[in-house]
Amino acid sequence: MDYQWYPGHMTKSIRQLQDDIKLIDLLIEIVDARIPYSSRNPDVEKMCRGKARIVILNKADLADEAENRRWMNYFEGQNANPILADARKKATLKRLLPLVNKACQDKIERNKRRGIINRPMRAMVAGIPNVGKSTFINSFSGQSAAKTGNKPGVTKGKQWIRLNKQIELLDTPGLLWPKFENQEVGLHIALIGSMKDENLIPEELATELIRRLKDHYASMLADRYGIDEAKDPAHILEEVAIRRGCLKAGAEPDLVKAARILIDEFRSAKIGRVTLESAEDLVP
Repeated sequence: MDYQWYPGHMTKSIRQLQDDIKLIDLLIEIVDARIPYSSRNPDVEKMCRGKARIVILNKADLADEAENRRWMNYFEGQNANPILADARKKATLKRLLPLVNKACQDKIERNKRRGIINRPMRAMVAGIPNVGKSTFINSFSGQSAAKTGNKPGVTKGKQWIRLNKQIELLDTPGLLWPKFENQEVGLHIALIGSMKDENLIPEELATELIRRLKDHYASMLADRYGIDEAKDPAHILEEVAIRRGCLKAGAEPDLVKAARILIDEFRSAKIGRVTLESAEDLVP
């Protein structure tokens, strides 16, 4: 299937984002640690070129630990000041304030030379839908300052949030881009739940997930579902349906129900900690 989803409000949000960039000192870009490449919006990347940057690899607790280390090394090489995080846990974000000071050091020094003391750094929080921006802001600020939800598209307007004397955050809506030139990117975004599930075909999404798990995480499906991984993805999905009791009239496997179970258990890491793309693929 063709993986595309670009709600109308995002066009307006991109235009607003272009105006807001002039107001900020720092971009805090939140990506999903399971797809750190695919979950970066190239439009935001271009518009914020030249700004100080922090990349938060959120949901790192759901991602492959070895791949987390590789992605940290990759972003450190890009001078992107990366940090691994679980945005639900405030304790994991305590390292962020020193990182903000590090990323904005040049700006802070310029302000001092101009006699501007103690002006808070203004940071924009950006990311595609459902990567945890609002959850991050609420955890970091210690208050329910931004709406949260478990579906893409909850935040639709901008809001400034004063955290302390050091930093102000600008929350932005989750922003996709108009067309995924690489359908692998679209597939990855669909798998983590950053597109509306009602616009997708669960069986197709699940078989693509099975194919990737077979290739990169051998035995994970067998361990979770007690199935034969030597079979092709379509037959594996049928076996998952049978094992989980997803049956229609006449004991026919309910592939839609089984597909939704499989995708949900991938997203919650019940299958295991999985990263769908490797930093090694980007390094010559």
